[in-house]
Amino acid sequence: MRPADRSGTPTLAEVVQTAARASDPDGLEDGVAALVQRFEDSDEPVTAPRDVSETLAEAAGAADPEGEDPAVVMTVAVATYLAYRRDELDSDRDDLLRLAARAEFDGAPPEHVSTWLTDQGVTV
Repeated sequence: MRPADRSGTPTLAEVVQTAARASDPDGLEDGVAALVQRFEDSDEPVTAPRDVSETLAEAAGAADPEGEDPAVVMTVAVATYLAYRRDELDSDRDDLLRLAARAEFDGAPPEHVSTWLTDQGVTV
């Protein structure tokens, strides 16, 4: 992956990779890896998809059909957040997870995600 050009609009691949690093910093989650792989060639600006939220949600459905993997759920939440808040691309992991959970779930993530966030040391 090439570094995001912070003077321009990041690609969809860059946003997903940043989100994956926040949600799965050790690269151990298969579902997160599937998301990264799905978007690895998405070199268009993150603003190009007509509905980036829908594009990311469809990918999440393929990687985690039941929505049971909190790392996948949060990868999509962070990617969606970053698609609209590109100024946050360089934020630290905890901030990205916290801000994305607040934005995506109105501050009340599902229980399995909330538990996972707590295990990660993140308070929403």
